[in-house]
Amino acid sequence: MYREDQLRFLLQGHKILVAGYGREGKSAERLIRKLVPEVHYTIAMKVEDGKWIDMDGNGHEEWPFDMVIKSPGIPNFQFPVLNFQLTSLTDLFLQVYGDLTIGVTGTKGKSTTSSLIHHLLPWSILAGNIGIPLFDILDDLSEDSIVVAELSCHQLENIHRGPHVAVLLNLFQEHLDHYENYMGYKMAKMQIALRQHSGDHFFYCTDNEELRLLVKSYELRVKSELHPYSINDISDEERVLLEACPLEGEHNRSNTLVACRVASLVQNNPISTFSSRLSTFKGLRHRMERVGNVRGITWYDDSISTIPEAAIAAMRALGRVDTLILGGFDRGIDYQPLVDFLKGHPVENIVFVGAAGRRILSSLVTHHSSLVEDDYTKIVPWCAEHTPQGGVVLLSPAAASYDAFKNFEHRGDFFAEQIHKL
Repeated sequence: MYREDQLRFLLQGHKILVAGYGREGKSAERLIRKLVPEVHYTIAMKVEDGKWIDMDGNGHEEWPFDMVIKSPGIPNFQFPVLNFQLTSLTDLFLQVYGDLTIGVTGTKGKSTTSSLIHHLLPWSILAGNIGIPLFDILDDLSEDSIVVAELSCHQLENIHRGPHVAVLLNLFQEHLDHYENYMGYKMAKMQIALRQHSGDHFFYCTDNEELRLLVKSYELRVKSELHPYSINDISDEERVLLEACPLEGEHNRSNTLVACRVASLVQNNPISTFSSRLSTFKGLRHRMERVGNVRGITWYDDSISTIPEAAIAAMRALGRVDTLILGGFDRGIDYQPLVDFLKGHPVENIVFVGAAGRRILSSLVTHHSSLVEDDYTKIVPWCAEHTPQGGVVLLSPAAASYDAFKNFEHRGDFFAEQIHKL
């Protein structure tokens, strides 16, 4: 294992609590058993109100640990204020392999952008929040490796070292249930740059006002080289290149721009060399994915949309949307931008789902034909009945899914199943 001694040094001699036993928790346990089998460790299924919950569901207040490897889903505020090291897979990985890593984060677009960079640099290793724990790729690493890591706010909040190349795409209100306030969320994202070293590189989008102002506030603390970018400030060469992008929407043009600039920096090649490879990229599932044409209607699955700005971007990208499905789990984010947008959009039919959908409806004095319904087995037939031939139905909920589904993928898959049943 490349740099095995450095990784072992970080873990040995500790009493470790692995907090959370999902994908990352299990990956952490595998590494401990393989690399430092002599270390005492304990598994916590979760942490609540300062107690760690064991595999049998029993709560414990005592903390006989000097290191906690935390899974992303557990908020920092759940841990008691004690003298122990709070870390994570991402933190440990970046401390050892940060110089090999391209890290991509942002409220929206990080999976697509990470996948784009990996597509443009096909020898790179794709991992992180996209579904592959960083510890699971250790055996594939060497001194020549490039890791493209999609990184969530939860993965970034406790890091001590940023990636060699960092990309911060945008900032919108999200995960407010995980942080004390919006600034806490933004600062978790900003760690990707604040923890970089001199000689590293930081790409950020100035088209996003929240992000531009945040970087401006902390610019003097960033040691890396800044690479601001804007879709409104591109070269003729880049304009031609973006025409080869198969993805729809201005937001995807922006993601493509930074992916190409990062690839150009890493490979030290002109940006034009990526045109042919870019043209073969296929979009990811549940991201403005065309499910098909059924009953003379084109159906789109944009289940990844969990904030209002994502729904607005999808509607702008498609142009024509006759029927829109909105709502789901309500996390208290501000829906006024979406309400204002809908007031001027010609969409004819809107389905309002869950608590979020009902809150949007309460703010929208509408002439639209509407349905308030939580059951997709009823939603899809209603959409088929009310959407004209040649029309478009878009699932872009602007809300989380876990009031009724395991995740946004589950929601998108179930939506597609009901369409095909028509």
